[in-house]
This record gives sequence, structure tokens and C-alpha cells, in this order.
Amino acid sequence: MALEIITLEDLERFGDKLTETLRNIIEENKQPEVREEIIWLKSHQVQRMLGISPGTLQNLRINGTLPYSKVGGVIFYDRREIIKVMEANKRNSL
Repeated sequence: MALEIITLEDLERFGDKLTETLRNIIEENKQPEVREEIIWLKSHQVQRMLGISPGTLQNLRINGTLPYSKVGGVIFYDRREIIKVMEANKRNSL
């Protein structure tokens, strides 16, 4: 049986190859980052979307159910936040 001697240089080359192989595997399996676009809705759009009155929408704002932003007197709602609230309050789901 023949003996092979492994040098420090051999180990370093092996480590470099292993590191490169792992990086390639990680890159191949990396999922592209999906960023959902923010869609800002005005009050009348949210009322129509949810089928609610202006007073009900105001109550949802006041009690903190629906987060909102106010710019120059105009109130905006993030569509994603509305959907989150709807999902969180879902009843009788199958």
C-alpha cells in the first residue's frame, strides 16, 4: 500500500476549491428577491374596495385597525396593509 503525503499547500488548494464550489451552489439556488410594489390608495378607493362608508373607514383609522399616512390633508392607505387586515380577520375559512 502506497502512502501519499498531503502538504499544507494541498489543503489550501482543496479549501479554495471547496469554497468556490459552495459559492456556486449557493448562487445557483439563490431565489431572486421579489419586492411587492407599494400601491397607495385614497379613502374613496378603500371604501369601494371594502364596501364601507366614510364613517366606518374613519372608525377603522381611529381605532388603529387600518394604518394610514396623511400628506397635505389627503389620507393614503397601503394596499398591502389592507389585505393583511382582511387576512387576519378572515372567518369561516376552509
